[in-house]
Order: sequence, then structure tokens, then C-alpha cells
Amino acid sequence: MALLPVSVALQRILETARTLPAETVDLLHARGRTLASPVISKVDNPPFDASAMDGYAVHADDIATVPATLNIVGESGAGHPFDGALGNGQAVRIFTGGRVPPDADAVVIQENTEALGPTVTVLETAKRGANIRPKGQDFTKDECIIEEGRLLTARDVLISASCGYGELSVIRKPVVAIISTGDELVPPGKLLGPGQISGSNAYGLAAVVEAVGGEARFLGIARDSLASLEEFISAAGDADVLVTSGGASVGDHDLVRPALENAGAKLDFYKIAMRPGKPLFFGSRNVGSRLQYCLGLPGNPVSAMICARVFLVPLISRLLGREAPFEAIDAVLAEPVPANGPREHYMRGLLDVSTAPARVTPFTNQDSGLVKSLQRANCLVVIPADAPRLPAGTTVKVFRLDI
Repeated sequence: MALLPVSVALQRILETARTLPAETVDLLHARGRTLASPVISKVDNPPFDASAMDGYAVHADDIATVPATLNIVGESGAGHPFDGALGNGQAVRIFTGGRVPPDADAVVIQENTEALGPTVTVLETAKRGANIRPKGQDFTKDECIIEEGRLLTARDVLISASCGYGELSVIRKPVVAIISTGDELVPPGKLLGPGQISGSNAYGLAAVVEAVGGEARFLGIARDSLASLEEFISAAGDADVLVTSGGASVGDHDLVRPALENAGAKLDFYKIAMRPGKPLFFGSRNVGSRLQYCLGLPGNPVSAMICARVFLVPLISRLLGREAPFEAIDAVLAEPVPANGPREHYMRGLLDVSTAPARVTPFTNQDSGLVKSLQRANCLVVIPADAPRLPAGTTVKVFRLDI
């Protein structure tokens, strides 16, 4: 059976995925969430003509000639406006953020005045509108401030509060259940026995899930038996996505696919023309009223993390209703790359964007057992299937590893 190209596999995953429903969250917890409904301002900002400086609110005509001495008739501070009328020859002591009296049309800064008892002498003139932030200068009521689909930043939270929102409608976080498989695996931090290794994949995958906006739930390490796998799969019933790591190949102990099929999953594809990551599968199953997406990743840590970047990140992004953060950039090879085989190769490397064009250096040793090289890398260099030797200076597609 011909291996499925990476681009086709990704397209089939994204065509299956549907945006999850919305939920309402307190504004304090909105950062990093995906906006489900646009932020339409409920107020003008500022909500009134406000003073930009400490000083005196006046009629500009009264200080056209200076020095001019005015009677102080009141005070306007932030949250404590002056409610009276401002007549000719009068001034109101005002502080930054205070509401400018309706009859005033200028604010004279404090440094340009001399106050003496109930009067103030203005030493420098000020034009109409001077030192006043007019109502709605920043934004106005009913103005669309943030479009739906945006990944909310701290700045978005700030302006949403300024718009009068105490909570926002956001896309529900996809719950991603993660199951590691393998008799050889032990939890990190535990002493290793003969033939055992630390089960690192779930922790890296959980970090990827959280970074892209999902909620990771590590269910544990399943043993290499159908009974154990089916027990773990059953515990993942409330998840939107079920990710397994290991047991996806064709060996006697690779039982994840049959265990999922026994649980009602229908596999869409199995095996892709990708290096590393050939033994990857995708499907879905109905769990009650919920459609659960099932992604089977290789057990090799490097392969699992690269496949997660290529497939799991876009899947979660689509469930959140936003475009996948998977846009490629062009870079030129700093060193030659040998001819490639029949599978698209995702090489670990270092991207340098300080130059124009950007330059990328693939690591010489691409052994998928080298976790340290994955940690050192900041990008994946995509070498097409059956590509000939590529000399230095060749333009290639590069995907950043960090999300």
C-alpha cells in the first residue's frame, strides 16, 4: 500500500475537525483563550472629556491675553467630577483623568499658573482643546475592537476590560487525553530496571497541547496487552482528542490500532510518507454525543514530538477555530543536504533570521533516537521526497518548532 503524503494526511485531519462550542470565562482567565464572539465596545473611551494633565479647566477666551486672573470655583478629580457651571472669568482645579466641566474648552497645565487663595493667575495661554482627551478619542461605543478567532493576549484582556467586559465568550479548550504504551516504560524520576526507559513522550506531548491552547490529561502508561489498552482507552471517553504514543507499528506488541477499533474507532489512514514518523494513524470514534479524534503517534520520542508539531498542533488549532500556527517560511541552506529517499524528511536544524534571506543549518546527524538534537533545534527543515542533493544556498521550507 502506497504511503500517504504528509500534505494529504494533514488535509484529511483538518477536514474532519470541527470548531468546538463556546463557553464564558471570567476576564481574569481569558488570556491565551480563543475569542468566540467579537468584542464590541459597550462604552466610549474615554467616557467623557478628560483632562490629560494636572491644572485648571478654563474658557480659552478668558486666557487669550495673559497674565489672566480667574476665580477658582471648584475641583474635578478622577472619580469626583465638578458638577457646577463654569462661568466667564472662572476656573476649576482639575487633575489628570478628571472630567472636564461641560463649559470648559481648555486645560492650562499647573506649571503655567500661580494660585493664590481663591484665584489662579494663568501665565501662558492655551488653545481650545489643549490638554483635553475628548470623549471617544480612543474608541467609541458599538465599535468592533477585537474580531472573533483571535488568540487573546494580555493587551486584549486590558482593552476588553476598558470596553466594559467582565467576561468573554471563548472556544472551549479541547481536552486531549494522552496514553503512553509499552512494557519498557517507567514514569520519569523512577529508577530504571533492566531493559526499561523513562516514559518521556507524554510530558513533551502535554506541553505541546498546553502551548497551543488545549487541556492535556495524561492517563498513564498502558501495558502491551489489549486488555490494558482497552482499559485506558475507556478512561478517555470525555476527551475531544485521544493521543497514543507507541504501539502504532506492525509488531506483535503493537496493539493500539486493534484496541481502538475494538472501542469503535474508524481509522482514516495509517502510515505516512514522512521521516521520521511513518507509523502514524488517524481516525475517530463516537463516544456518546461526542466525536473523538484519535491520533496514534510513534513511540520514538523524537518522532512523536515532530509528528505532534506537524499534525496535533494544527488539529487543536482547528478545533479552536483558528488557523494552524504552521505557516512555513523560506530559508536558504547554509550547508548542503544529501539526496532524500521516498519519504518527506523533517530535519532538525537551527534557523537564523538575523540575515536576509534567513539561513538554516540542518544537523548532520538526524538519527531519530537523538533527543538532545531535538532540544537544541529551533526548526524543522522540510526536504521533499526523492529530492536530489541540495547544495548550500538552495531555498527550502522551514517550520519553527516553538509555538
